[in-house]
Amino acid sequence: MGDVAKDLTAGTVGGAAQLIVGHPFDTIKVKLQSQPTPAPGQLPKYAGAVDAVKQTIAAEGPRGLYKGMGAPLATVAAFNAVLFTVRGQMEALLRSEPGQPLTVKQQVVAGAGAGVAVSFLACPTELIKCRLQAQSALAEAAAASGLALPKGPIDVAKHVVREAGTKGLFKGLIPTMGREVPGNAVMFGVYEATKQYLAGGQDTSNLGRGSLILAGGLAGAVFWFSVYPTDVVKSVIQVDDYKKPRYSGSVDAFKKILAADGVKGLYKGFGPAMARSVPANAATFVAYEITRSALG
Repeated sequence: MGDVAKDLTAGTVGGAAQLIVGHPFDTIKVKLQSQPTPAPGQLPKYAGAVDAVKQTIAAEGPRGLYKGMGAPLATVAAFNAVLFTVRGQMEALLRSEPGQPLTVKQQVVAGAGAGVAVSFLACPTELIKCRLQAQSALAEAAAASGLALPKGPIDVAKHVVREAGTKGLFKGLIPTMGREVPGNAVMFGVYEATKQYLAGGQDTSNLGRGSLILAGGLAGAVFWFSVYPTDVVKSVIQVDDYKKPRYSGSVDAFKKILAADGVKGLYKGFGPAMARSVPANAATFVAYEITRSALG
């Protein structure tokens, strides 16, 4: 099996692990990000992450926490396969000699390159996922207009294409790239730096699973800490109405969030995102490394 096939396979396994562990946290994050700003004197729909969990389970049962998982589940193989394969090919281009470990700076470059590639797949996938996850917040508006909410990923995709054409699936591409490029650059850089620190040098092949969990969890936390406001902008744009949008673009969304909620508005759902980032990314990297090692 060639290196590309090995990265494709290992990336798929890593992505599946990430999805299973992290999706409930992601659902709560999107619900908090996309809830409308309450009118003066009124309380927000969700008082916080714990309240959002309670309301979701009360209204939809535990499976409500996994709502919208069909979209990323359908593309998780492609997304993570692209991420780790492009990263692997970037490593091959940057490597001075075959088998030579990359420096942390080279891993940052490889991660940025992988981020560019996955943005084009992440944007439509996350748009569908976010619109499904935010349905409870959008339900009142839909009821007022007499429109039925889409029932699943395919229904959402059809609804979007019907309203805005195929390009509608790529709404929020700019902030998606603004998240994926620097986010993956930092994530892979921190992951490699942590592994090298724990190994005491560039050879990290003998690190145990505990070290990989630590490195992967830390890398994931740094990813979200560094790009979270961009993710908030992406989410509000992607759940925005196509015919009567509240936001004309990323900059407009950024300004309106600041005007309405201040800086804290750019960190809605930050708690669930950080709570998710450590176990989900640890699972991703450990599953990837174990699978990649098993494939030789």
